[in-house]
Order: sequence, then C-alpha cells, then structure tokens
Amino acid sequence: MAHSRRHRPSLVDEVIANLKTALEQGRWAVGERLPVEASLAEDFAVSRNTVREAVRVLCHTGVLETRQGAGTFVRALRGAGDTLREVERARLRDQLEVRQTLESDAARLAALRRSDADVAAMREALNAREAAGEDIDARIEHDQRFHLAVVQAAHNEALATLYEYFACSVAHTIEQTERNRHLPEPGHAEHVALLKAIEAGHTDDAEHIARAMLAPSLGALTEAS
Repeated sequence: MAHSRRHRPSLVDEVIANLKTALEQGRWAVGERLPVEASLAEDFAVSRNTVREAVRVLCHTGVLETRQGAGTFVRALRGAGDTLREVERARLRDQLEVRQTLESDAARLAALRRSDADVAAMREALNAREAAGEDIDARIEHDQRFHLAVVQAAHNEALATLYEYFACSVAHTIEQTERNRHLPEPGHAEHVALLKAIEAGHTDDAEHIARAMLAPSLGALTEAS
C-alpha cells in the first residue's frame, strides 16, 4: 500500500505531461471532448483513478473543463501557469512592451473613471515612493503600488486581473529599471505628471505620459540589441 502511494504522484504527473503534449501536438482542439477515462487509461497504461486525478489538475489550471453529463472538454491549449512561465522567460524588452501597453490603456481609462479614493491611493503610493529615497527595495515596492493603483482606477476587472496576472513580470521590469544604470527609470516628476493627468481627467495626456515613461528604457534595450 505504501509503495503504491509513493509512486502515484509521479504517474499523475506523467499523465498530465502526456495530455499537455497531446494538446500541443493538436490531438484535440479547443472545444473538443476528450475520450472517456477508460480509453485514456488504456492509452497511457495507468488506472482510471490516475487519469481522473490528472484531469482534475488540468481542470484546476484551466486547460480542461468537465461538464456534468457531457464529459471533459479542452478549454485551452496551455494553463495559466505555463503562460506565465513563458512570459517570465521572455526578453526584458518584450516584457516592457507588454507593460507599456497595459499601463497606457489603464491610464486612459483611469482618467475617465477615477474616484476620489482612487486618486488618494495613487497619491499615497507616490508619496511613499518619493519618501523611500535611496532605499531601492522600498522604492520598487511603492512604485508597484502606484502603478497597480492606476490600473485599479480604470475600474475594468478584466484589465486589473490581467495586470495582476503579469505582476511578477511587471515587478521584474521595475526592478531592472531601478537597479540597472543603463536603463532610464522614470523619475518622480513623470509619476506626478501622470497622477495630475488622471486626476484632471485628461485621457490623451494620461495615456501619452504612461507610454512615454517606459519609452527611454525600451529605446535603450532596442539600441543594445
């Protein structure tokens, strides 16, 4: 019994890997129903319980979807975790371009929809960023808080979820621009200008400032490449 428990997780992982490979190779398309458990168990030479556990894990990550009475269907060709790992492996320039797109769109929407509480949250984070001085770790932390507050002020749940999903990548780009002297980091004045544009409801200015804040770093990376 103990021997079975010790090996079962590795069998589940193996089936998960096999299912992912099959999806990547186009064996089943998005929206297509998977074969029944018994068929998959025979294909992978494992028990039906092992297949059931592997399917449960892939449902949890968003790759598969089980519909009561209908079966298990392909929801996506890769899970959220796999996608995030791909983003984290991307070049810094690619990550900065994604961040620039998200933050400039968020700034425009924030200028339209910000509340007094949103503006207060942005200002508090920005003041804390300035007060951090030469404490780089603290400055990075408050810089993240400021940009997240801008995104939240857009009052778009999908955008906020997407931005938070890329939080690790965003944090990486902020840290790189703060610590790497060859990458220009937007200063306090640029952040203040963005806050003022959002508070005043100037959508075009807010979008332009947010995009321009990362342009120097992107230019430096493009030139270096």
